Amino acid sequence: MEKSILLVEDDDSVNRGISFTLEKQGYQVFSCKSVKEAWCVFQEKPICLVICDINLPDGNGLDFIQKIRKESNVHIICLTALDQETDQVMGYESGADDYITKPFSLSVLGLKVQAFFKKQTKEEETWIQSGQIRFSKKEMKVYRGEEEISLTKNEWKLLLFFFEHPKQILSKKQLLEQLFDIDGEFVEANTIAVNIRRLREKIEEDVKNPEYIKNIRGLGYVWNKECERR
Repeated sequence: MEKSILLVEDDDSVNRGISFTLEKQGYQVFSCKSVKEAWCVFQEKPICLVICDINLPDGNGLDFIQKIRKESNVHIICLTALDQETDQVMGYESGADDYITKPFSLSVLGLKVQAFFKKQTKEEETWIQSGQIRFSKKEMKVYRGEEEISLTKNEWKLLLFFFEHPKQILSKKQLLEQLFDIDGEFVEANTIAVNIRRLREKIEEDVKNPEYIKNIRGLGYVWNKECERR
C-alpha cells in the first residue's frame, strides 16, 4: 500500500522535524500549515494517515478532523500542546484515533506511525500461499489444494509461525515458545516432534519424505518453500 501521510502543523520547526523523520523512514509526507491548504491536499491525494495540530492559524484542528471524518475513515493522530483530559476527550469525539501531547518525542511519533502501517499491512493480507497450502488468517482456515484441513490450536500456531519465517531454521526452543509462551523447561522433550508429525500428516503428500517441513538434524525445523502473501 502507499504510505502517504498528511501533516497539518503550522510551527515551522515542528513541521520540518516531523517531515524529515517520517520521510527518512520511507513515508510520503504532504506537509501543510493551514486548514485550507490541508483540505485541498486531502481531496486531491490518496492519504492513508493524518497527523493534525489542534491550534491552526485559520481554524480549529478539531473542526478539520470532524470534516475529514464525515468523508473518510482515514487514521488520524492529534498533535496539541493541550494536556487536559477534556481536551483529549474532545479530540476523540471529533474523530481522532490517537493523541500526542506536545512536547513529544519524534521517535515515539514514528513508532506510532510505524505501528499503524504495520497493522494495515497485516489486515490487507487475505491469503498466504505456499505450494499447495493456502492459509487464510482472516477466516482462520487452511487448504491443501481445494480441500479444507482441520487443525488443532497448536497445529495452527505452528503453521502460522512457519509461514511467517519461511526458509529459516527454527529451533525447538523457538517453536516451544511459540506454542506455549514459556521457555519450555517443563515441557516434554518430544512435544515439538509430536506436533510436527501431526501437522505433517495433514499437509504433506508423503509424510516420510516431507515437502514442506524439513528436519535439520541438531538444529530444528525449516519450512522449505517460499510464501506468497496476497
